[in-house]
Amino acid sequence: MKLIIGGYAQGKLNYAVTKYNVAEDHVFESTLPTNEEAEKLEGKIIVSSIHKWIRKRIKEGGRPEEEISSFVKKNPDCIIICDEIGNGIVPMDPFERVYRERTGRIQVKLAADAEEVERVVCGIAQKIK
Repeated sequence: MKLIIGGYAQGKLNYAVTKYNVAEDHVFESTLPTNEEAEKLEGKIIVSSIHKWIRKRIKEGGRPEEEISSFVKKNPDCIIICDEIGNGIVPMDPFERVYRERTGRIQVKLAADAEEVERVVCGIAQKIK
């Protein structure tokens, strides 16, 4: 698994699609593909804007930590893209604080398990791991 992080609108998806030559129908925006969807695809899968999916799953009472871990185990060649959302002012809204913290912890776990971690700024990648 590869993890690509960076700020909003910094070119993460374009970088990943180009670098790994991933077909457009292998890109899942703000959602995890089902096991059936993933099994039908040959080649790499990109899950972009995973932070948006995490937010949705938390609001629904889901367990995004476990769901992402399970997905990565079944799809070890996937590429996960996540915005960096933990910088700046701490939100007053309790849900927003929980969302940021859980997303950050998920990124830490993904980075620890990843074969490669890159941060993209202005469309340029910097290898972290």
